[in-house]
Amino acid sequence: MRLITFEDSVRRSRIGAVTSDERVIDLNSACALYLRDVENETAFYRLADALVPTNMLALFQGGDTSLEAARKAFDYIQQSGAASGPQGETITYSLNEVTLKAPIVPKKFFHTAGNFREHHEEATKAGFSHPVMPWIVFFQNVDAIIGHEEPVIYPEHLTRELDYELELAVVLKSGGKHFTPEEAAGHIGGYVIFNDITARDIQRREMKSGVFSFCKGIDTFCPLGPWIVTADEIPDAHNLDMELRVNGESRQRSHSSKMSVKIPEILSHYSPMGYSAGDVVSTGTVSGVAAFSGDPQAWYLKPGDVMECEIEKIGVLRNPVISWEEAYGEKPRKMATQEAGI
Repeated sequence: MRLITFEDSVRRSRIGAVTSDERVIDLNSACALYLRDVENETAFYRLADALVPTNMLALFQGGDTSLEAARKAFDYIQQSGAASGPQGETITYSLNEVTLKAPIVPKKFFHTAGNFREHHEEATKAGFSHPVMPWIVFFQNVDAIIGHEEPVIYPEHLTRELDYELELAVVLKSGGKHFTPEEAAGHIGGYVIFNDITARDIQRREMKSGVFSFCKGIDTFCPLGPWIVTADEIPDAHNLDMELRVNGESRQRSHSSKMSVKIPEILSHYSPMGYSAGDVVSTGTVSGVAAFSGDPQAWYLKPGDVMECEIEKIGVLRNPVISWEEAYGEKPRKMATQEAGI
């Protein structure tokens, strides 16, 4: 399934699944109808709220039980052609009738840096301060998450070197601690595209201490989407073409097979910190970022640019870049970070 979080015409937040012909099925209402019509349940709404809640994080916290209930409901609506729920509510929408939001906002977002050898090598050639050694873990600011078509706001008072990083990310369907690579597959619920927006000038200053996070955690710097593709749809996550385009021009192009450390080892390695269901784990970016190109200033992002992140079997995550003034209607105020030289 391609799982989405969406807003309907009255801006209710719902979760759904996208069909092959680009229709959206409201999974909570679909589950209620399935329970009434197929399982002959009388408390179908109450049970649907427990099995397939309207929040994606809660769905993944339900693990295999909730994901299987969502799958049954999804299949039933496709087979029956039902358009309305038990009380006449809309179940099926066209994709252009809804607004996609970030598919999930996790409790924790584990960030992997330097996992693609090609990215490490281009950083070394570019003389980037403190080489990005494979591999590093840190946490992403989940409040910076935005969804498909939502704008990345360029904070020009903080950075003049705004960069992109295409990544494949994993969504966990179960929590756990201290598990082996062989046990990792049982924790994977699905996959999603992540664009790791980075302020390179801030990053260089942060890396003098050997740590970086502010450069990647600024508001809107975490595009995620357009949907989560469940693990059953992607039997081999290390066999996917990956491409990032800016204004239609290919900037990053690679393949998930080029990871230095594979997904099971990544998940196992981080597991002593403890996972919660719905947590997101990124796997690192590929070569082709602006900072390590032959002409970084020409490639750095600017207002008006449109980024398209594409990963085979998942889809395209698209986000425009807009100015601070366009976003807020005023010039930015002086921040304490500027006083500190960050």
